[in-house]
Amino acid sequence: MNKTPVKVAVTGAAGQIAYSLLFRIASGSVFGPETPVELNLLEITPALHATEGVAMELFDSAFPLLTGINITDDPAKAFDGANAAFLVGAKPRGKGEERSALLGANGKIFGPQGAALNDHAADDIKVLVVGNPANTNTMIAASHAKDIPAERFTAMMRLDHNRSLSQLSQKIGVPTTEIKNMIVWGNHSADQFPDITYATIAGEKVSDKVDAAWVEQDFIPRVAKRGAEIIEVRGSSSAASAAAAAVDHMRDWVTGTPEGEWVSVALPSDGSYGIDEGLVAGVPCYAKDGEWVRVEGLDLSEVQRAGIERNVKALREERDAVKDLLV
Repeated sequence: MNKTPVKVAVTGAAGQIAYSLLFRIASGSVFGPETPVELNLLEITPALHATEGVAMELFDSAFPLLTGINITDDPAKAFDGANAAFLVGAKPRGKGEERSALLGANGKIFGPQGAALNDHAADDIKVLVVGNPANTNTMIAASHAKDIPAERFTAMMRLDHNRSLSQLSQKIGVPTTEIKNMIVWGNHSADQFPDITYATIAGEKVSDKVDAAWVEQDFIPRVAKRGAEIIEVRGSSSAASAAAAAVDHMRDWVTGTPEGEWVSVALPSDGSYGIDEGLVAGVPCYAKDGEWVRVEGLDLSEVQRAGIERNVKALREERDAVKDLLV
């Protein structure tokens, strides 16, 4: 077993997503069965007592990899020496509420957190923003952390990616693990563009196994609006599935993706695929040596370009709405 624990900061630690996420981190599902972890739990002051209860349950689970838990309402303390940060804490979307309504309230959370990460996190920090609107919150946080490479800040498109795999799995009748190279382009919102163009099953194109009308009329809107559907049915936002996606994202980032395979990751754009530089948008990536690497040079059809541009337009509008929060 490695002797030096990975320091992991989780914000919104008393919330529903964190409640599912923390036990997975402590069990070794993210950083591996040989790597001990130390948890730094950040919450707002009124929720610190509830966070103590979460810590009690974590300790009572007797995870052999869990070396310690620190609880605080101070971002500087939460991110001190952190190697990985899950920025989960945010105002959740309510029933019938559009994510645009969250921009102002949640954007103000992520600037100070970006600054605290910049000043206190470890040099190898990896940041995953889960709190919505995740893409624009990531841009805000990264803008306040000038000393951290921009690509260390990512937003979670993995939930949309996993939702896509699930819908295809149920439609075609194969395990999700057999579906390779799915892409969800753009924004974690109803504008997102789930794209099966390059997806395969056992080397065969997924597009040959499903009807085009089903893709356009059922698959794409179902994936894009799945979060709202769950709120309508469950009465609250996705929690366990969001935590599972966060685990998948960070695990792959740390340990690498299988050779020749990619997943959907939102990170600050380098200008490729017609996405404005700096916008945080989902693109196909693979992980190698602890870094996300964009899949380059994919040929795009007019339909794909239109789907990506729809997201770029929405992300520009979000950027303009929070321009006073960017530095």
